[in-house]
Amino acid sequence: MDIHELREKLKHYSYMYYAKDDPEITDYEYDMMMRELIRLEEESNEPIPPDSPSRRVGGEALSSFSKVIHEVPLQSLTDAFSYDELRDFDRRVKEECFDATYDVEVKIDGLSVALTYEGGYFVKGATRGDGEVGEDVTENLRTIGSIPLKLTEDADIIVRGEVYMPRKNFFALNEKREEAGEPLFKNPRNAAAGSLRQLDSKITAGRGLDILIFNVQKCDAKTFDTHTESLSYLESLGFKMVPVRKSCKTIDEAIAEIEKIGSGEYNLGFEIDGAVIKVNELSYREKLGSTAKAPRWAIAYKYPPEQKETKLLDIEIQVGRTGVLTPNAVLTPVFIGGTTVGRATLHNIDFIRQKDMMIGDTVIIQKAGEIIPEVVSVVKEKRTGEERKFNMPETCPVCGAKTVRYENEAAIRCSGNECPAQLQRNIEHFVSRDAMNIDGLGPAIIAQLLERKLISSTADLYYLKKEDVAALDKMGEKSAENLDEAIKKSKESDLSNLIFALGIRQVGQSAGKSLAKHFKTLDAFMAANEEELSAIEDIGPITAKNIVTYMSETQNLSNIQNLVGAGVNTVYKEEELTDERFSGLTFVLTGTLPTYTRDQASAIIERFGGKVSGSVSKKTSYVLFGDEAGSKLTKAKDLGVTLITEEEFNEMIK
Repeated sequence: MDIHELREKLKHYSYMYYAKDDPEITDYEYDMMMRELIRLEEESNEPIPPDSPSRRVGGEALSSFSKVIHEVPLQSLTDAFSYDELRDFDRRVKEECFDATYDVEVKIDGLSVALTYEGGYFVKGATRGDGEVGEDVTENLRTIGSIPLKLTEDADIIVRGEVYMPRKNFFALNEKREEAGEPLFKNPRNAAAGSLRQLDSKITAGRGLDILIFNVQKCDAKTFDTHTESLSYLESLGFKMVPVRKSCKTIDEAIAEIEKIGSGEYNLGFEIDGAVIKVNELSYREKLGSTAKAPRWAIAYKYPPEQKETKLLDIEIQVGRTGVLTPNAVLTPVFIGGTTVGRATLHNIDFIRQKDMMIGDTVIIQKAGEIIPEVVSVVKEKRTGEERKFNMPETCPVCGAKTVRYENEAAIRCSGNECPAQLQRNIEHFVSRDAMNIDGLGPAIIAQLLERKLISSTADLYYLKKEDVAALDKMGEKSAENLDEAIKKSKESDLSNLIFALGIRQVGQSAGKSLAKHFKTLDAFMAANEEELSAIEDIGPITAKNIVTYMSETQNLSNIQNLVGAGVNTVYKEEELTDERFSGLTFVLTGTLPTYTRDQASAIIERFGGKVSGSVSKKTSYVLFGDEAGSKLTKAKDLGVTLITEEEFNEMIK
């Protein structure tokens, strides 16, 4: 299959997957085809066309978004909160246009954007901003699979749509963020907003955003009589359209459709924040005109938040994969927002205290614009005196380890490194490349080892039997032999790798190196107090406290003893410095170097006494750059930092 045929096939599969929700091949097959296309494009001397599917994977990170003046303003809508307000809107419309009809659509809870096409090619995308001026997010919008990079006609057109995050993608993203110890997004709209405004489009590409188109902003070459006609034309161009829209002759029909949308009958896979009534006839829209902020020919109906009273029967603790203890309300089941709700998150102890919530209280729960129902308030006048104050446990309900609350955090965490609730994540970190570097021990194998109870701690990896590993799914004797060798080899890792692998909060790779270099042995490191730790470069008072807390937990000490017993190296391997020519110098690496990997170049710099940083500042001594260097190179030029190529770097280390 040549490069042109491959592009056309990927365009078709992408359209069927994103616009028609009817995938014809598996995700794996699509990914392999995309990888092959990228390889062919890299080897080809031909320029990459603007509508190539490879443009969806994201490019170089930006330093900021430029401003865009909208050719046609993106107006907001007047809100209505009752059917009486809708009837008033109808009366005003009919006074000017007595036979006007309406189009009713769902109002997607996302971010409004304008997409500009020239000759059928997508050339610019901008956020709504204040309606007059938005931000250029073209590169991020390119990563959304449902935005056609080339239309079915060579049209010059500007369209308006809503970028959103489907519910399933929202849950998946929050699960990943929880595993990484990152703050969770409250709702899909916040997640979509945070994802679309990433300076690095590769991050946006991995967030699972989608878009629905709902309006023609400008199309000089074609005219339409009705809004319905314009939407049919947009669909023929290849756009993914708002799925729920209905033409209504009267306001009563429109209200009936709004009620149907609000009942949840359409079972949408995304969040809405209302419904929109628009005059269908475009000539009537011109006649009705607009105010300074909103059109007079449309109105948005906002559904009132549904609230119900119920009883808070108990508060149970759930321990997440990052060790966070989350209190959850156990409620007398109540039907709300189309579903029966018996549980609701209470977030953290601060939330419970702010609401003055007690077990046994009558509470108000709400489900409006949020996927997860939330306790809004307590009905204190219904208290009987039998209610009980809730306190967060001092020990983990899963493993019994002490719980801790770190400075400037609302979360309370389990301090046990062997806690079953977070063990998989801890082991994945322990075996990672920058930690103990046990090649071949991926998440699927770790999950099997835990499921079959072959391990219950990181130290148990060093006591595995080859025959037990060979019996795992997709392993066999040869794979078990390779894994056994990788585990044995990891015992020789430096003390700095071991310290990082322990997973102590805020002790990263750089801190691990500093600690190993200072204390020389694991015993000396474990015996250090907060004052001694805080005196080390890269180790602040909070990190020092985290280390001491970690070393005070019996569970963690037992695991370390077992690691030592297995023969894991606990001594810092002094690196012989040829000289310290880079002492006091800070390097930043960017782009792809001709012969060195970043790890190799970093190791050379550190061997000569230098320091490698991930960001450019006025304190940066040199920026070592290669092909496809991005924003770091631009910033270095702006700050006047010295730039060096790999060839110049080699001269420096001769």
